[in-house]
Amino acid sequence: MLARIQSLYLLIAALLAALSVFVPFWSFSSNELVLFYDFGARPEAGILQVTASYAAGIFSPLTAIVSVAAIFVYKNRSLQSNLIVLAVLLFMADLLSGLTAAHFLNQFFQGTGMETTHKPESGMFMMLPEPVLFWMALKGVKKDEKIVNAYKRL
Repeated sequence: MLARIQSLYLLIAALLAALSVFVPFWSFSSNELVLFYDFGARPEAGILQVTASYAAGIFSPLTAIVSVAAIFVYKNRSLQSNLIVLAVLLFMADLLSGLTAAHFLNQFFQGTGMETTHKPESGMFMMLPEPVLFWMALKGVKKDEKIVNAYKRL
């Protein structure tokens, strides 16, 4: 199970997804520094920011769970491929919800009239290698399928 290279890719992607919950996703600074985390909702910023913040906090652990689950279904390659595709979709939802929450928080700060600068933090950059790792894992599963089919022909 862990001897296969795609298992290593999935494990690294799961670790990155799980760790991205605990590091800041975006930062805003004016007279004070405001760090935006998953589950870092600010109710005064509006319902869309709160919803997107909680969605980002839910999609990150789900991506990690699906990645780990894909490691353990190595005997069923079609299910493993489907789980990897699901993990990619969860990653995209996680990234989109995090960016949406950061956008609405930025809109809130601009609406207060304060001069605010913002920038992405390590939580966002930690997520970016995930789709590449999922793609490489999917290629490894397809390669295993090819090997099995070639073996069956003999």
